[in-house]
Amino acid sequence: MPKKESFIKNRLKSVGYAFKGATLLLKSEASIKIQFFIALIVTAAGFYFNISSTEWAIQLLAIGLVMSIEGINTAIEEIANFIHPDRHEKIGLIKDIAAGAVFIAGIFASIVGFIIYLPKIF
Repeated sequence: MPKKESFIKNRLKSVGYAFKGATLLLKSEASIKIQFFIALIVTAAGFYFNISSTEWAIQLLAIGLVMSIEGINTAIEEIANFIHPDRHEKIGLIKDIAAGAVFIAGIFASIVGFIIYLPKIF
């Protein structure tokens, strides 16, 4: 019977796989690259405008939410393309719904940005 790997070793492997996935996402997906660039801009704006700890927390949550949902959207698209590479009405619906989730997160993240930065700009 093969020796079972330790809990710590398994967790480290999982973190390695997650890091690999995040790296692949950043290297291969145009939309995540744009979102990452926007995240850098609003992070710089946070330092420039000296936003509060609460504003930082909300801003970071918004960034994390949008980028995480984009990752899930990409995974759903990859699975859908693997299962049914040809154009299919149901696959298209699944992809549209996943993209819609990213859109909703992006809209609300933009609103968060406006709430934080508009009073500081004007």
